[in-house]
Amino acid sequence: MLSGCAVFELGDRAKFSLSGNDRVRWLNGMVTNKVRDLAPGQGIYAFVLNPQGRILGDLYAYNRGESLLVDTDRSQAEKLLSIFRKYIIMDKVEIEDLGEKLVAIGVAGPKSHTVLAKCGLDLPQLAALQFVDVSLQGLALTILRTDNPALESYEIWVALEHRSAVWSALTNSGVAPVGAETVELLRIAGGIPRYGQDIGEHDLPQETEQLRALNFNKGCYIGQEIVERIRSRGNVHRKFTGFEVQGPLPTNGTKIQADGKDVGEITSAASLPLASGPRQVALGYIRRELANQPLQAGNAQLTATEIPFLGIFQES
Repeated sequence: MLSGCAVFELGDRAKFSLSGNDRVRWLNGMVTNKVRDLAPGQGIYAFVLNPQGRILGDLYAYNRGESLLVDTDRSQAEKLLSIFRKYIIMDKVEIEDLGEKLVAIGVAGPKSHTVLAKCGLDLPQLAALQFVDVSLQGLALTILRTDNPALESYEIWVALEHRSAVWSALTNSGVAPVGAETVELLRIAGGIPRYGQDIGEHDLPQETEQLRALNFNKGCYIGQEIVERIRSRGNVHRKFTGFEVQGPLPTNGTKIQADGKDVGEITSAASLPLASGPRQVALGYIRRELANQPLQAGNAQLTATEIPFLGIFQES
């Protein structure tokens, strides 16, 4: 995956459709990013907040023209659907779960575009969260360029009954299948947080460093007052960041210490199998003013660093 191309299942993602005349206005008032001006074929990443500005969930929203497609982690799908249904009052909005209709296949690696072309998919150059409808051997597909900041990657959306045919076309073109453990390593290496593990209901949006999820000029939404107050008064006290690890790999939930005091927490950790040897990294939260100090998590020494981690996706 680091130097070629890999294919993998995305069965942990849930998708549902929003239709009805009020869908754009309504969803724009539910999430932290701007849906109102989203062009067809484009998507955004956003949070759903409670009135106190805490994060209830995250999602991607895509403009498919006659509908909006919402994509989220399957583990939080029912929670988000319950929140959405609660706030649909007099609005002309209909929600359809696409779980029995639409599946997604992931393709990632620096040779992804070349391999997709070899399969017969003549794709334009897509920006992050831009998608295009195409066909493969007569089958209707949608190809999405993901927003992984470190590695070229795509999602293929296909009708459930055609999933096997598309998977076979990819693997027959030389794409190596990989499992969930490898996909998780890719996520951590890219510094991408996962809701329920790296982000939770106690977190504020600016603490997560996911400014791509926020739009400060979009108008009212649930929790906006808190987000705007944080922006106008200055930074929050802690931030989500990466760590280089020297020593035993800490487990999720391990407290980070500086001078013997708890100053943060590990949320994800991985030993990345690189050509130059294993590289141990972690994701988590740290008090902003202590990010440049010597840190410890269990028996390991930590160095805070920017994410995505540098030098990983250049190795072969």
